[in-house]
Amino acid sequence: MKYFSIIFILFISIVSHAQTKHNPVINTDFPDPTVILAHDGKYYAYATNGRHDGKLNNIQLASSTDLFNWTYLGDALPQKASWAGTTQNYWAPHVLYDEDIKQYVMFYCAKSDDTTYGMCIGVAFASKPTGPFVDKGSPLMKGKDFKVLDPMAMTDPKTKKKIMYWGSAFAPISISELTDDWKDTVAGSKAIPLLFTNTEKEYTKLIEGAWVDYHDGQYYLYYSGDNCCGDNANYAVMVARADNAFGPFTRLGETRADSSSVILAKDDTWFAPGHNSIVHDKDGHIWMAYHAIWNREAAASRAEKKNKYVRRVMCIQPVVYKNGWPVVEKIY
Repeated sequence: MKYFSIIFILFISIVSHAQTKHNPVINTDFPDPTVILAHDGKYYAYATNGRHDGKLNNIQLASSTDLFNWTYLGDALPQKASWAGTTQNYWAPHVLYDEDIKQYVMFYCAKSDDTTYGMCIGVAFASKPTGPFVDKGSPLMKGKDFKVLDPMAMTDPKTKKKIMYWGSAFAPISISELTDDWKDTVAGSKAIPLLFTNTEKEYTKLIEGAWVDYHDGQYYLYYSGDNCCGDNANYAVMVARADNAFGPFTRLGETRADSSSVILAKDDTWFAPGHNSIVHDKDGHIWMAYHAIWNREAAASRAEKKNKYVRRVMCIQPVVYKNGWPVVEKIY
C-alpha cells in the first residue's frame, strides 16, 4: 500500500508539472514581449499596447514565478509621454535594471505628436519592475515612418559602454552608443548598421525586433522578419553572432548549406512566430519568449480576405547553445 501511495504521488506530481508547462503562456494579445528576471525573484513580461478587461494599456505588464503561469498586472506606463500624448501606438518595450542608479529603465517606441516624425524611441524610469515608469520628457531617438523602432539596450559586458540595438522599416538593424544615464546618444557618435535586409531567400525583406544575448564571450543577435501581421504575415526568428557588440556579425545562414539563419518558424500549431526576448532563469536555463498567432485564427482571418489584425499571444521555449549557435528546442 505504501509503495502504491508513493507511485500515485509521483504520478500526480508529473501530471501537475506537465500541466504548468504549456503554450501559450499568455493567451491574450501580448505582442513583442520582453521578459526579465527582476531583483525580487519574479519574472516580468512587458508588451506592446493592448486591451485587457476593457481597459487599453500603453505598455502591458504581467508577472510570474515560474515563466509559465502569469498574472496580468495592467499598465507599466500609465501616463503617456508628453511628446506622444495623442497616440495609442506604444510598441515593443525593453526593460533592464541599472545597478548604479538603482532604477529599472524602459525603452519603447511611440508615435510622435510632431508630425515631422513617425515612430520614435523613448526611455522611462521606475524604482520597481511594476512601475509606474515615467518618461524622461523627450524622445531618446527621433525617426521617420517606422525606421526608429524596436529598441533593445544593454551594458556591453566587455567595454561597459551603454548601447542600444534598434531598427526596422526596410532599413538595417543598427547599434548606437548611449550616455551613462541612458537618456541620449553619445554626442558625435553615429549609428552603425549591423544587419541588412534582403540577405536571404525568405524572411529578410524587413528585419526588426533585435535582441542580444551574451553567451560564452559571443554576442548573439536575434532578429525577426519580414511581416508580423495581417493576411500576408510571414514571420520567423533568425540569429547572427559576433565577438564584438559593434560587430561585424556573421549570420547563421552564412555557415549553413541551406543559407538560412532561421531558428524558429511556423509549424502545425503556430503561425508567424517572432519578435523574441531571451531570459536566463534562476537555475541558469535559457528561454525564448516570443509572440505567435494560432494557426486556426490566422486561417479564419485569411478566409475573410480583409487583412485584419489577429491577436499575437506569448509563447516560451527552451534554448540551448550547440556548436556555437542557439537551438530552440520547442518542447512545450
